[in-house]
Amino acid sequence: MRGIRAVVSAIVVMALASCGQSGEPAQADDPGIGHIHGLGVDPADGAVYLAGHYGLFKVTSAHTAERVAGRVQDHMGFTVVGPKTFLASGHPGEADTDSPPNLGLIRTTDAGETWETVSELGISDFHALQPAGATLYAYDSQTSRVRASVDGGATWRQGAPEEVIDFAANAAQPERVYAATTSGVQVSGNGGMDFEPVKDAPPLGQIEAPAADLLIGSDVDGQVHMSVDAGKTWRTSGRLPAPPVAFTAVDRQRLLAATEDGTVYESRNGGTDFTVVFRPASVDVS
Repeated sequence: MRGIRAVVSAIVVMALASCGQSGEPAQADDPGIGHIHGLGVDPADGAVYLAGHYGLFKVTSAHTAERVAGRVQDHMGFTVVGPKTFLASGHPGEADTDSPPNLGLIRTTDAGETWETVSELGISDFHALQPAGATLYAYDSQTSRVRASVDGGATWRQGAPEEVIDFAANAAQPERVYAATTSGVQVSGNGGMDFEPVKDAPPLGQIEAPAADLLIGSDVDGQVHMSVDAGKTWRTSGRLPAPPVAFTAVDRQRLLAATEDGTVYESRNGGTDFTVVFRPASVDVS
């Protein structure tokens, strides 16, 4: 267990460091994408979105991403919940001196063109967001606690204290939530109020639950692991070139992962193999 904590903690350190300035060199007129914190596919048009340190980006080609609405805003947490409907959290851009440092939970219904505050403005910075039917789970980096909401994030209940890297939950079993943590993979059967270790789980830094009892995630070496029995047993499949800093399951076959260099990979066969769908070369800021 000590070894698991050490390697998974390295992912946490990397993620927390990226909450500040990105290590990517800034251009004269544009800061670029920065560290990618989240990925998603809009069901309205199938477009891939990158939630980055310097804005929300729509992938328009293999080497080009368009900053949505020209807005520079740090999205520490991001998830797609419906056609053109996304949830996010994080921080305003450095030029926005009128906003509080933490955005709380924000929501868009026009694919990021405009955002509205749902709750916790100036209070919470949610580094992980995971819908499960009518339930929404979040990890608040300000309190290091799991939070849960059953009204779209308008109000929250306090859950267990955990150092969460990523969540996995599914609408078929909304009270069961998995968490990739600094202590290994944990599971809660009561909506995040308390957790227990998933015995013999690999040291996952990213985890998803695209169907009931199905778990897919990547470990600290980029190896993809899958369980079809709610974490009782695991098998390995393909491997990413590097550990992902963002990972999502569009469905049980289609996976997206972003690595530290900003490259986005896609699998169409449940993680057996991956192809590049985006590698940063330029950013359209129009």
